[in-house]
Amino acid sequence: MSAHLGVRNTGDNFSAQQIAQNFDDLHPPLNAERASTEATRCLFCYDAPCVTACPTEIDIPKFIGQIATQNLPGAARTILSANIMGGTCARACPTEILCEQKCVLVKGEGAPINISALQRHAVDPIIMADGAHPFARAAETGKKIAIIGAGPAGLACAHALAVLGHQVQIFEAKTKPGGLNEYGLAAYKMADDFAAKEVEFILGIGGISIEYGKVFGRDFTLADLQETFDAVFLGIGLGQANQMSIEGENLTGVQDALQFIADLRQTADKSTLKIGKNVIVIGGGNTAIDAAIQAKRLGASEVHLVYRRGFAQMGATEWEQDLAKTNDVIFHQWAKPLKIEGESQVQSMRFERTKLIDGKLLGAGETFALSADQVLVAIGQNLDAGGLGALEIKRGKVMVGADGQASLPGVFAGGDCIQSGEDLTVQAVQDGKIAAAGIHAFLGGANG
Repeated sequence: MSAHLGVRNTGDNFSAQQIAQNFDDLHPPLNAERASTEATRCLFCYDAPCVTACPTEIDIPKFIGQIATQNLPGAARTILSANIMGGTCARACPTEILCEQKCVLVKGEGAPINISALQRHAVDPIIMADGAHPFARAAETGKKIAIIGAGPAGLACAHALAVLGHQVQIFEAKTKPGGLNEYGLAAYKMADDFAAKEVEFILGIGGISIEYGKVFGRDFTLADLQETFDAVFLGIGLGQANQMSIEGENLTGVQDALQFIADLRQTADKSTLKIGKNVIVIGGGNTAIDAAIQAKRLGASEVHLVYRRGFAQMGATEWEQDLAKTNDVIFHQWAKPLKIEGESQVQSMRFERTKLIDGKLLGAGETFALSADQVLVAIGQNLDAGGLGALEIKRGKVMVGADGQASLPGVFAGGDCIQSGEDLTVQAVQDGKIAAAGIHAFLGGANG
């Protein structure tokens, strides 16, 4: 794997130049020659399995064929028609377990088409160009839709509604749009402020406005929006970080991993960020991996990632796990947190070995400790139901029908706050598309 540390850490702090190098683009883009060579490997399958493996059902053989014939604008339109966030998904989507895993070449040559790199090759030029938007709005319908949250689901829904001629007002709690694409993905996956550029491109369709610093449940309620707008879309995500509920959790040096990543993403000069010498990351998902790798790339001497189960049960893909290993992250499997030790500042953390007994994860009695001056917690999030009122919620998710409509008429939802698939940008985009179509039908489905 080529995506490793630019400079190995010997225990001393990295220079600003070294840190900048460590946060370079994880996957440099293909040039025209390499893209053409890769595109011609495609067998252009009929009823291609790679398409059905994509939550947004991008016509992958079609756009690769367009690249092969030097029709990049056509390829970009094919991608963006299905996934308006095709640029982010080309960078951060786990294609190794989705479309590329289903590539028929895996059974033959053993190497799938590099679909993500080809997708980026097609989409980036049109997103970066300051030209005409590739999509045009339909005639104004006179309908206004409120969207809570400017994350992937909300932005995808907004764009689809704007194309249909509706006016969209987004209410966003933070000071920037993009949601986890802006605040939650590793910086080396979203280099050169790409998330902001993609949002600017999406808003280029027109008919969409965003109010920032508007917190749902504090500044407005669902009932407020229902009175003012013709329909409402909830793209609120999962706003509350889960707690370990152990002794020492409130010591200085213990931080939510998503907040750590957000701070890192919003800091231009990453050499100004302080990082512990010995860092422990708790969790087994992509956020835990992103936090661990970035801690190492900032200059931590040792980064330990501790997970209560084994590699096979981790939410992070095998590719992400391997990336962490090549970045010298030390893994500890089958261990659960017991307590964090220290007077006011974290000094160490104690764990208990775990094992499966009759399908239940239990403590094995054996304990061990790791020295640490920083602990990053990445054990998931849960729904903040404040302000949702009478909406039906089950197992911590907003319940929706096949059209994305929740239990109240005219209220729709998508993204991480519903149970629709993996908590990925590509799934959130699909949720937003489905809800937009549902809203359009709810409003009559016709312009004028």
